[in-house]
Amino acid sequence: MAETKKISKKTFFEVKAPITSTKISLYGASKQELEGKIISLDLTRSLRGKSIELKLKVKNENDELTTEPVSLELVGSYIRKMMRTGTDYVEDSFIAECKEGKAIVKTFMITRNKVSRAIRAELRDTARKSLEAHLRTRSLQEIFTEILTNKIQKELSLKLKKIYPLALCEIRVFKILVEKK
Repeated sequence: MAETKKISKKTFFEVKAPITSTKISLYGASKQELEGKIISLDLTRSLRGKSIELKLKVKNENDELTTEPVSLELVGSYIRKMMRTGTDYVEDSFIAECKEGKAIVKTFMITRNKVSRAIRAELRDTARKSLEAHLRTRSLQEIFTEILTNKIQKELSLKLKKIYPLALCEIRVFKILVEKK
């Protein structure tokens, strides 16, 4: 004999995302079922063409669904669009300490012209030291907001301009590894 499952009626639940201004509705049977789900948001339109994908985790607090950011990633097609012939790119990947935990940070910079390996190494090292110092004093929520508003990238670009002028200076990936409670 087949066992019958009780089917509950699914409805849309409103989810608040304090980091973005977008309205999110999730389809599910209950709020408890939606807790822990990861939502992927494309923020290209709200950031005027800068293709960023933001991943948010749903939390159920006081019977109200909210989200907290998990990772932020620059879409590959955006990077390919920004690349030009006659330029060099500098990438780096490292684990940075934040106030509330650890995160993977991947930077991506495009120079205006071809440059020597020594200049690329200097850009990479300066960017890493600057970001590690900056992130150590910030909470994860502040860091996500600063990346989305382009504040960190702007400060970094101004520091690196003294070494060599950049056409693009971005944080390609920012992903939470460990979160301290």
